Amino acid sequence: METKELLEKIIEGEKLSKAILSNRRTKDDTLPSKVIVNPVTIKGSLMYQFEAHIDNKAFHENLQKGEALQRMLDLISNDFKQAVLKTSIGEYQVLVSKKGKQRIIGNQDAVTKVEKGHNRKKQYLIEEGEPVDFLVHLGVMDRNGRVYKQKYNKFRQINKFLELVDASMEILMDQDEIRIIDFGCGKSYLTFALYHYLVGMKNKKVRITGLDLKEDVIDLCNRTTEDLDYQGLHFICGDIKDHTSGEDVDMVVTLHACDTATDVALEKAVRWGAKVILSVPCCQHELYDKIKNNNLSGMLKHGIIRERLSSLVTDSIRGSVLEIMGYQVQLLEFIDMEHTPKNIMIRAIRKHSPFREEKVEEYNKLKEMWGLEDIFIQDAMKDLLENK
Repeated sequence: METKELLEKIIEGEKLSKAILSNRRTKDDTLPSKVIVNPVTIKGSLMYQFEAHIDNKAFHENLQKGEALQRMLDLISNDFKQAVLKTSIGEYQVLVSKKGKQRIIGNQDAVTKVEKGHNRKKQYLIEEGEPVDFLVHLGVMDRNGRVYKQKYNKFRQINKFLELVDASMEILMDQDEIRIIDFGCGKSYLTFALYHYLVGMKNKKVRITGLDLKEDVIDLCNRTTEDLDYQGLHFICGDIKDHTSGEDVDMVVTLHACDTATDVALEKAVRWGAKVILSVPCCQHELYDKIKNNNLSGMLKHGIIRERLSSLVTDSIRGSVLEIMGYQVQLLEFIDMEHTPKNIMIRAIRKHSPFREEKVEEYNKLKEMWGLEDIFIQDAMKDLLENK
């Protein structure tokens, strides 16, 4: 029996109880050291939850049968030397040799009951049932810690954000004080969550500034800060392009800044020497009329395809520029697509000294592929990108 045939039998037949993929084939620390797969029931449908362990952090993703089967097959074929499959029809091991040859060992007597209920409660950094002052104040949960039904998506978004923050902060945790600017903070659910995480959970001293164009929103946020007695957090009304820090900034957050406002925020973050950047871009219009590729004319003639491609190209360009400037960059899913199509987060952590020559060629090839010349972020950081 081949691995694909075995996976089809246990995934499509709903026989899997638990899978553990381990013994990574490469030494790349950015890849998972282990992946655990469990069946879970979500909204009445069977899904498979993939728990990837990277640098002592766990990241979760829920996939349907077909996607789960293909993901497991890819992981076994490319990333891991061993897979243990606990099922209701026996226990199997898939062993992969150095040359990639796969061998299956089965034990039909080792049967494991399949639990399809969602019996493994999702472990959030902020747990439901324990009241949190800012969430109560902002109307996400009641005074007993119960999350209001209509606010549960916001509760999940806050926790997803904190998971990404938690996986990004190691570079800053030795500092006596962490200086953060949040561009386009809006009603600041996530800004308050960031404060709660760093001060309330990690006992760090912070200075966090939230910036937004709407004066009424800023007034509301400052009143909330006073009510909660959040020392070291304040909000100001202003435009990203006009804001000056006057000092080094450790972390820049920019969530849903529209179009090139994201690029302005990224430029400022680089010039301030920010060690961590978390950016969720929005409304990437700049490259819509600029991208061209004769080989893809059959796709680019469709407006909706062009729009989505231009957004992906824009974020790829941004990531490439940040890599040149010394950042380790990942493009990650921020929240589920069912909540918003603007769900890509650029997470950049400063790991190297700028300017990285080896990343320039990659950037130039990316521009050439899409026929790009004048790009806002390149022009904004022209002096830095020319290594002067």
